[in-house]
Amino acid sequence: MRSVARWPVWELRRSLIVVLLAVVLLAGGLVVAALAVLPADRATAVAVLGAAGLTALGVLHTELAIGIERLRRRLPEGAYLDLMTVWTFAGALVLPPGPAALTVLGVYGHLWFRVWRRAGVAAYRILYTAATVVLAVVAASVVAGPARVGVTGDIGAGGSAADYGLLLAAVVVYCLVNQALVVLALTLSTRRFGWRAALGDWDEHGIEVSTLCLAVLVALAAPAQPLLVPLVLPPLLMLHRAVLIRQLQDRVDTDAKTGLLTAGAWRDRAQRELARARRRRLAVAVLLLDLDHFKEINDGHGHLAGDEVLSAVAGTVAAQVRDDDPVGRFGGEEFVVLLAGLPPGTEGRERAHLAAERIRRAVSDLEVPIDPSGGRTTVDGVSVSVGVAFSGADRRALDDLLRSADYALYAAKRAGRNRVRPMRHRSTGRR
Repeated sequence: MRSVARWPVWELRRSLIVVLLAVVLLAGGLVVAALAVLPADRATAVAVLGAAGLTALGVLHTELAIGIERLRRRLPEGAYLDLMTVWTFAGALVLPPGPAALTVLGVYGHLWFRVWRRAGVAAYRILYTAATVVLAVVAASVVAGPARVGVTGDIGAGGSAADYGLLLAAVVVYCLVNQALVVLALTLSTRRFGWRAALGDWDEHGIEVSTLCLAVLVALAAPAQPLLVPLVLPPLLMLHRAVLIRQLQDRVDTDAKTGLLTAGAWRDRAQRELARARRRRLAVAVLLLDLDHFKEINDGHGHLAGDEVLSAVAGTVAAQVRDDDPVGRFGGEEFVVLLAGLPPGTEGRERAHLAAERIRRAVSDLEVPIDPSGGRTTVDGVSVSVGVAFSGADRRALDDLLRSADYALYAAKRAGRNRVRPMRHRSTGRR
């Protein structure tokens, strides 16, 4: 019982634990039910054999890419693109729901044993991931059932338009079920719904479409030409390398202490948002934030406590703006935000000022628990000064906006700190 009480799953929010248990139990129940209704005939034996074959290929896939996968698991958290879709979705197209679900359990069980467990990933995470894929596979298998590739249909030999329609519907159902459950878990864990997490980005969509296309090719080849199926492994390994490069780029662009964009990555994102705003005749605002008296926190509690405060402030700032608003760490205790797509004129200026005030108040309410050598304590009384620069019809360059925000920040510091100041006409003096 003591061992059970120490499981990492109990550290999750109660709502997330409930969802996790519900999804796992539902997936387990569907697997049992789908297997129980299978008749004891030759078709079932062939389906189970097909599930074993796809599982074996998934295991081989993992072993060939194990070095890349272990490195991916050691990288900071981010969008984890799942290339096992090639085998799980192929199972949904080729096999009845029960054997297709067995493919998922076999592939992910081996993945956990060989990669996730060694990387220290909590077992409940692979359990939830496998359960979401089981539900997606079962749903897609049911949709594709009337046009089962190589079993009850004839898609591989030139099926009807209805067969191809069911195939497309199975793709949509698979993606929707899986993505919805993943976004649900992310929303409950952060208590914040994000459209970026829900929709992903174009790179993620491109990789997902590639794996789905390979899965369809596997499903078409498996019944008639099974010896051709291993030919998908070389392009799969190339996809692994592409995903690894993408994750390494994300790591380069991410500040290690705060999880925000680095200054260079923020500048790149901000330039793109500024160009987009100009094309749409919209405005942007730059917020430059500086932690007040941060040296006193480092001197009084230590630099590790200072890092925790930085991380807490970073999370608070990011939570107060939209997903599409780039947030970066600009210096030691400086942060920078670009508010994109604002209306030009007075309304846009007011929105930018309200956003800055919202951030300032949220930081002021922070209580950061730390654990110094003298015992656990809390750092409160944290505050930020904010300078705001706005670009509407003047179409100012990003560097000009940063300079104006810097002057405004200096004015906020001189006025007593813990306040917001909009840009004024350029003045002299620096912090």
